[in-house]
Amino acid sequence: MSFLEQQINKNRLPKHIAIIMDGNGRWAEGQGHDRLYGHFHGVESVRNIVEGCAELGIQYLTLYAFSTENWDRPESEVTGLMSLLVDTIHKEVPVLNKNNIRLHVIGNRAMLPPQVDKVLQEALEMTHTNTGLNLIMALSYSSRWELITAVKNIALDVKSGKINPAEINQNTLQQYLTTSNFPDPELMIRTSGEHRISNFLLYQLAYAELYFTNTLWPEFRKNHLYEAIIDYQNRERRFGKTGKQVKESPEKH
Repeated sequence: MSFLEQQINKNRLPKHIAIIMDGNGRWAEGQGHDRLYGHFHGVESVRNIVEGCAELGIQYLTLYAFSTENWDRPESEVTGLMSLLVDTIHKEVPVLNKNNIRLHVIGNRAMLPPQVDKVLQEALEMTHTNTGLNLIMALSYSSRWELITAVKNIALDVKSGKINPAEINQNTLQQYLTTSNFPDPELMIRTSGEHRISNFLLYQLAYAELYFTNTLWPEFRKNHLYEAIIDYQNRERRFGKTGKQVKESPEKH
């Protein structure tokens, strides 16, 4: 166990961590290679962080792998990313099953190439009985797309009489989001020095602690994860209350 891991309070772990994996392209260019080289090496970071979260006992990990805006990148990069995704899933499903990790996918899967979606569906089915870490991949995902889709579906259900408009509340909206089966993240990490959330879980991150690091994603490893969790545990999560109220009622952290 590393010195950093020893500093983590295992009784105050975030239940759900979300990560914007940023910096693959810049890392590759810094190495004198094309952007796909960075994405390829970013897969090793994914393996390392998934393993780290599983070892700690984190229950949910959401990784922002590909946004709807990423479809506008050069065709060669998008094609390469889709091919890398298929190859990675084929290789990693046995590892996920071995480690009792269940895979989930959120996003507009209708935009994915049929072969990619087929491989994803097979992976979802092959891991659906696992009871350990829930690994949620945000693919072809955009929070604005998610919210617009939720509003449309709520409107359709109001029109059909399934929902009374006067009874719509926060819980109603949450049930129509792609993350309806998961708790909101308590900690969001973004790598590469950017300080944005880039259309990622805009609704769900309302009370998340945001952690930004200059480390580029291909270099992000367990010790970086531990540093983020330690930083999170040193913060006071008030949820609109005063610090005194939180101390007197410490069930939330």
